[in-house]
Amino acid sequence: MDYTNLIDHTLLRSDTKEPEIVQLCEEAIQYGFSSVCVNPTWVSLSAQLLKDTEVNVCTVIGFPLGANTPETKAFETRNAIEHGAAEVDTVINIGALKDRDDDLVLKDIKAVIEVAKGKALVKVIIEACLLTEEEKIRACMLSVKAGADYVKTSTGFSLHGATIEDVAIMRKAVGPVIGVKASGGVRNKDDIKSMVEAGATRIGTSSAVRIFTEK
Repeated sequence: MDYTNLIDHTLLRSDTKEPEIVQLCEEAIQYGFSSVCVNPTWVSLSAQLLKDTEVNVCTVIGFPLGANTPETKAFETRNAIEHGAAEVDTVINIGALKDRDDDLVLKDIKAVIEVAKGKALVKVIIEACLLTEEEKIRACMLSVKAGADYVKTSTGFSLHGATIEDVAIMRKAVGPVIGVKASGGVRNKDDIKSMVEAGATRIGTSSAVRIFTEK
């Protein structure tokens, strides 16, 4: 199976320079990746570089901690879409989830979805490595309730990235209703295959070119 159309070609380092974004976009076009995933400051440039191609611009909201207010996340989302983002990956309020403040978590997710509705896909990052199984399931259910398009395992900036077990838990929790994105720690084609078999429908990785050129 050709997995290239499942890939969010990712570059989220804080020290990223413009030539690296140019290269990222060129690679995404060359390999037919689904999107490039970049920090908000690079959305406008990426949108210019990918204009008239099938590659989407994805960016991150409340990244990487998720501890911004819903109002801040709504502004970030609106600003990103205005600059050309077609997909937004938003980090939930992890502390609120662990406090069982589901109303705040739902409000947090909805703040992004209400701005993005009809304009951009929304993927909800639950940062599974910090959660119990019950919390992972609850985060997924709240994401579905809010109207998310995807749930996503990880930012890639916490304890560890996606695991097969987390993807399976998340897929079971959301059923066939929405997508599941596995992100962080995907380093070869076997990893991709395992994630897809566990239920992932999108893969976020900064190693995509190496993965698809390795023998």
